[in-house]
Amino acid sequence: MVPVHPPLPTPFLRLSPSSGLWPSSSFASDAVVAVLDTGIFPSRPSFLDSSLSPPPSSWRGSCDSGPGFNSSQACNRKLIGARFFYKGYEAAMGHPIDESRESKSPLDTEGHGTHTASTAAGAAVDDAGFYQYARGEARGMATKARIAAYKICWAAGCFDSDILAAMDAAIDDGADVISLSVGATGFAPSFYRDSIAIGAFGAARHGVTVSCSAGNSGPGPYTVVNIAPWILTVGASTIDREFPADVILGDGTAYGGVSLYAGELLNSTDLPLVYAGDCGSRLCISGYLDPAKVAGKIVLCDRGANARVEKGSAVNLAGGAGMILANTAENGEELIADSHLIPATMVGESAGDKIRDYIKSQSSPTATIVFRGTVISSSPPAPKVAAFSSRGPNYRSPEILKPDVIAPGVNILAAWTGISSPTDLDIDPRRVLFNIISGTSMSCPHVSGIAALLHKTYPDWSPAAIKSALMTTAYNLDNSAEIIKDLATGEESTPFVRGAGHVDPNKALDPGLVYDSQVEDYVAFLCAIGYSTQQIALFTRDETTVNCSALTLASPGDLNYPAFSVVLSSTSDIVTYSRVVRNVGGPDDAAYEAEISCPPGVNVTVAPSKLVFDAVEQTLSYEITFASLADVAVAGSNSFGWISWSDGTHKVRSPIAVSWRQSFVASI
Repeated sequence: MVPVHPPLPTPFLRLSPSSGLWPSSSFASDAVVAVLDTGIFPSRPSFLDSSLSPPPSSWRGSCDSGPGFNSSQACNRKLIGARFFYKGYEAAMGHPIDESRESKSPLDTEGHGTHTASTAAGAAVDDAGFYQYARGEARGMATKARIAAYKICWAAGCFDSDILAAMDAAIDDGADVISLSVGATGFAPSFYRDSIAIGAFGAARHGVTVSCSAGNSGPGPYTVVNIAPWILTVGASTIDREFPADVILGDGTAYGGVSLYAGELLNSTDLPLVYAGDCGSRLCISGYLDPAKVAGKIVLCDRGANARVEKGSAVNLAGGAGMILANTAENGEELIADSHLIPATMVGESAGDKIRDYIKSQSSPTATIVFRGTVISSSPPAPKVAAFSSRGPNYRSPEILKPDVIAPGVNILAAWTGISSPTDLDIDPRRVLFNIISGTSMSCPHVSGIAALLHKTYPDWSPAAIKSALMTTAYNLDNSAEIIKDLATGEESTPFVRGAGHVDPNKALDPGLVYDSQVEDYVAFLCAIGYSTQQIALFTRDETTVNCSALTLASPGDLNYPAFSVVLSSTSDIVTYSRVVRNVGGPDDAAYEAEISCPPGVNVTVAPSKLVFDAVEQTLSYEITFASLADVAVAGSNSFGWISWSDGTHKVRSPIAVSWRQSFVASI
């Protein structure tokens, strides 16, 4: 949920109540977004139903009661459904839910589900904020869409059978979009072992768009999850709002940091500064810091192992006055604002190294922390891809580029449960209406809400067409007109990191051309990756046996996807893919010409190079060929470019990622 601040001409996502996608879709009035998560805390103002009409007649879902969740009071014209799925959880645990610890109901006692639901489709709320931070009007992406909450995640996690049951229920209930900020840990599982991939296949068959988080396992390669081609996979990026909290050293040197600390400020401008590694625990593990060395001082702690806010608690328990949390190489310059319990800030790896050097070089090092509130600015440039955001290549099917797009997922304000603290830590007694957190769990519902807006505008579009519109209109330059950077490296991001780019909702309203796919195309894809009829039956759930020999997809890369991920097996290899585009932007005689930016080491050609349509909704095909240049290509390396089709009004852009095969190839 991106707050709309009155001084700004437009919010970061360029949405406006007077023009573009919001009014064109009537703010997604009557679209239903199913949010599969930890449940929902219904009494938050984001879920008020002011001015909404009765639920759509197509809605068949229910609002179920349970401990702490009275359906007659909880559900309304905004929150039209609430269910909970727990049989898989109880089976895995081997005993019933302990209702003294968890609510066996749709009630969100953790906060995550309330946050994602309000981000996707929360109502507009004036003067929202987290204490003094990010105050303004907060609204979900689709303010008039209806929300159906499906609780699938419990204290011990989210279980496959519950996820699949909830996805099937959401489809049967009449949802238009499924938002799922959940994913596997580690490498993505095989599609036939992935409950989300199986459930999403069924959703695609019924015209339901499934938007999923890419995962928070970055910055390593092959970490992206929810990678089936019929899923809309979303990575996380920053916005132009920060919460600066600067470190000022005793020698006057200042280092930028971020924080959401909302308590009493430091009562001294010059406190002793120590490194936690010299005080018993560089990671600031609770109980391992020496109070004799920490009491009354600001402590520099290294990021990693334990929760970031928990480190501050460890400093506090040892008598420390404040904390500077420093990134290590794993997180680079990525800064995530946390609602610390003591005066604290987070700094990047470079600043952390310099502060550590300062401590070593001084006999009596000192520092203070200056909290600067909320700042909206084009400096530093935004968006940037979060270091935690999971990346490609696609571990199971390298011919399908993942993630698909990026969206706001760092320091996002949205509604929160009244049961748990903003940090989810037992040591934190606070309760808030809104909270600011980060993750691809936050970026996913932004895109889910945008998908609902597009669905309302174009109810006949398939999930693949909606995905295509979002991908081919995504932008790749930040607000300083430079290629979007990767916070993990500080360098330009690649399509394996940002996918097709950052979503641009208003541009997606008029994409010009779309790359469409139907369920039979996905079946052909499963055949092309070598799945057996028994494995394919897990997706189709048909009694009839699929005849793969009758399907025409020559290779996985021939799926009509709005991006190109090419695997070359040698430095002299040549690969050709086919694509079909549909004219949805008019006029009848639209003519599109191709422009290509070839990846280094690859010659890319397209035939034909001009597409001339005779009518709106007409489809035309083209072939694109990738030829490795033997004197440039390097085995095991990657190279990137793009192809764009333009009629002078629209630019239909697809990223190109080329990989030269190495010995490692994952089993599908």
